[in-house]
Amino acid sequence: MNLADSEIVGSILTKSGYALTRDIDAADYILINTCAIRDNAEQRIRKRLRELRALQRQRQWVKVGILGCMAERLKQQLLEEEDNVSFIVGPDAYRKLPDMLAHVHDGEKMAETLLSDVETYADIDPVRYDTNGISAYISIMRGCQNYCAYCVVPYTRGKERSRDPESIVREAQELFDKGFREVTLLGQNVNSYRWEAESGKQEAESGKRKAESGDVEAESGERKAESGEGSVGSVGFPELMERVAEVSPLLRVRFATSHPKDLSDELLQVMARHDNICKCIHLPVQSGSERILKLMNRRYTPEWYLNRIEAIRHYLPDCSITTDVIAGFCTETEEDHQATLEMFRKVRYDYAYMFKFSMRPNTYAAKHLQDDVPDDVKTRRLEEIIALQGAIALENNQKEIGKVYEVLIEGVSHRSDQQLFGRNSQNKVIVFDRGTLQPGQYARIRVTKCTSATLIGEVAE
Repeated sequence: MNLADSEIVGSILTKSGYALTRDIDAADYILINTCAIRDNAEQRIRKRLRELRALQRQRQWVKVGILGCMAERLKQQLLEEEDNVSFIVGPDAYRKLPDMLAHVHDGEKMAETLLSDVETYADIDPVRYDTNGISAYISIMRGCQNYCAYCVVPYTRGKERSRDPESIVREAQELFDKGFREVTLLGQNVNSYRWEAESGKQEAESGKRKAESGDVEAESGERKAESGEGSVGSVGFPELMERVAEVSPLLRVRFATSHPKDLSDELLQVMARHDNICKCIHLPVQSGSERILKLMNRRYTPEWYLNRIEAIRHYLPDCSITTDVIAGFCTETEEDHQATLEMFRKVRYDYAYMFKFSMRPNTYAAKHLQDDVPDDVKTRRLEEIIALQGAIALENNQKEIGKVYEVLIEGVSHRSDQQLFGRNSQNKVIVFDRGTLQPGQYARIRVTKCTSATLIGEVAE
């Protein structure tokens, strides 16, 4: 998401006469796009700012700015605490950057962090400045309103709002025409994507007002407002996926991230119909304990989650499943932890992002719960999850040996310039001898060996 935002910033500034540079010693302005989802991410930014002070002492005209979620979370505080920061800009204020840079050039310090209910940057063609020319991201929506107890995103990225589907399909088509062969549709919760024409919005808003006022049609109106039923020009995520997939059968389509409560059978059916929609779903579980999930405000139970896993296996038997999990959330007991381990054993994820709980300011957890699991216990539980997942991933990959996959070649292997790497539909990396193949091509690769993280193969005859 931050990479996609940085490409939007790059577009806004280049159209205003600025030029991007990869050489930090040639830069007049250094913009750091930040994440606030864990404390560790913010501490890395603080360290980076300390490192930049030496450069600024040598080149005193260089201005440093903080963009994104950390800027939104800390606002004016950043300008006061970090004396080498000249401007901070929240995720919805990037259009104001050209004017702000002109002012900070003259010595002012500026902050703009007002969140928007409507900003999607749909009209901006991102600058693809840090890409392999094969894969690209398309941001289809912004914000989140799930309000998970541990998560700062609703407070740093604002209300959920979706882009016009026509602009998304157009961006995918333009990327394909430029030679890109894979796009990933991005959103904090892509499953809840819904765009409605103006008349549809009005009807939905009317339904909500009736529900709030106690009108006799309240229940019906509220249902229409939530589902988009009866609206004109309503487009949900399954239809959007289908439209993007129809750009070309040679364009692979991925998406991230899904919320289990919104993963519909309709979406799974669309994925099954289109070979170029990749068979990989990232479905964060966060915990295997029903009590902890309720405390997290995740709005599903372990049974519901496993039902969604069963649906994926039914419609997409060859689909890989990845997840996020938090070890040591507030009040987590050993029984809760064992429930998480059991969830891993049942689902058998292909990959997982695994973290210790990090209390974030201003979240529900920070205001109402106590971070009462000792750090050494968090660490031990996290290590147990990592060890189990490593064993499962290795077993899963060993089952891939002998299979042949169509691989989109992404580049040269880091270990040898005589090898290439790419990913299959299941998002698994496969390394193989390059021969006459080139990045951007598709190749049929037979898996011959594996590690827990990588498949190793050869070109299939």
